Amino acid sequence: MTENIEKKTPAAKPEKLVAVKGMNDILPPESARWEWLEGKVRSLMERYAYRNIRTPIVEPTALFVRGLGEVTDIVEKEMYSFEDKLNGEHLTLRPEATAGVVRAVVEHALLYDGGKRLYYMGPMFRHERPQRGRYRQFHQIGAEALGFAGPEVDAELILLAHALWQELGLRDVRLELNSLGQPEERKAHRSALIAHFEQHLEQLDEDARRRLHSNPLRILDTKNPAMQPIVEAAPRLLDFLGAASRAHFERVTAILDASGVAWRINPRLVRGMDYYNLTVFEFITDQLGAQGTICGGGRYDYLIEQIGGKPAPAVGWALGVERVLELVKEQGEAPPAPVPDAYAIVPDAAALPTVMATLQGLRALGVRVQMHAAPSADAGMGSMKSQFKKADTSGARFALVFGADELARGALTCKALRDGSGAQTEHALADLPALAATLQSQR
Repeated sequence: MTENIEKKTPAAKPEKLVAVKGMNDILPPESARWEWLEGKVRSLMERYAYRNIRTPIVEPTALFVRGLGEVTDIVEKEMYSFEDKLNGEHLTLRPEATAGVVRAVVEHALLYDGGKRLYYMGPMFRHERPQRGRYRQFHQIGAEALGFAGPEVDAELILLAHALWQELGLRDVRLELNSLGQPEERKAHRSALIAHFEQHLEQLDEDARRRLHSNPLRILDTKNPAMQPIVEAAPRLLDFLGAASRAHFERVTAILDASGVAWRINPRLVRGMDYYNLTVFEFITDQLGAQGTICGGGRYDYLIEQIGGKPAPAVGWALGVERVLELVKEQGEAPPAPVPDAYAIVPDAAALPTVMATLQGLRALGVRVQMHAAPSADAGMGSMKSQFKKADTSGARFALVFGADELARGALTCKALRDGSGAQTEHALADLPALAATLQSQR
């Protein structure tokens, strides 16, 4: 009798999934650099009385079309937009945060009792070609002052960013300023721009011709080398400013001068969104190649009304986290890597209840402790030699040894790992504050 033996086809190995191109994982120890920067920012924002705001990553598409401008590169080419399958809403992953902050301020009537100083941190999304310092998911930190019309607040925000560069140890970051004036002044300048570029129509590239009558100001920001002579000869917006706009700009620069902050005028500085007026500025470095702008912003007095709120002035900036950290790395200012104060050596798993209760007590006292853990369920805790090797790799300054003899005496052994002495001292489990003081003494 012949048996029918069914041959089983081996199951196909699941395809390895990877991150979306241009959307990067941030892994240890690199993530520690991000935490270091965020900690510096939080401390600085507190000193300037700015408070944290957190807005959704997904917003109505209309928010960005209305707020940023229909003919901006961001809205035309770069947004991740989609239709909600459940209710047909048109939604967009936020490409920047200012519009969302303004939407939140309007929706929750935050200006009912006066101006607000706010800051945010988080991911933004733009469909761009990934390159150094420019990714499809990137991160921004920003500060916004809403409800304040005076130039002193423009200057305050610039001084805030300048102070951050000093906190981070950054060098050779230059400040460029311009004024975009008010709508009527821009209207007169716009007419002059169109007339100028129409005289050189055959020299304009396709993008410039497309923008000529819809947003000619953006032509000034072209990166096309062939168009630079035409752009350099274009009418300057500064020459169209009225007395009030000039006075506003001069008061900003006077405050910067009094504070010892160097600046220079860049008449071609227009920024990438349509909502700006009066002061605009960028902080730029030459160390990151084409992606040299690490922070930019300006005044946007009409955006709140555009998004449906009562007219109110506002000004703000945003910095690119990836670019700032890249510059920190370029200039050799490496933040200290976080390391545990102590590493717990556990020879016998039977001691784990006592060990973990002790470590919880030390952590409650502020001690950073890493506990040795078994690599597999049936492998045991591993040899003392292998545990000490892991303690050394962790960077901990001390090893806490929970040996059977010590535990029988209600104690543990604390061994120095970094000072070269290898000194060992015994500490009573009942006196954790004294042990915590020893472990924290060499931070």
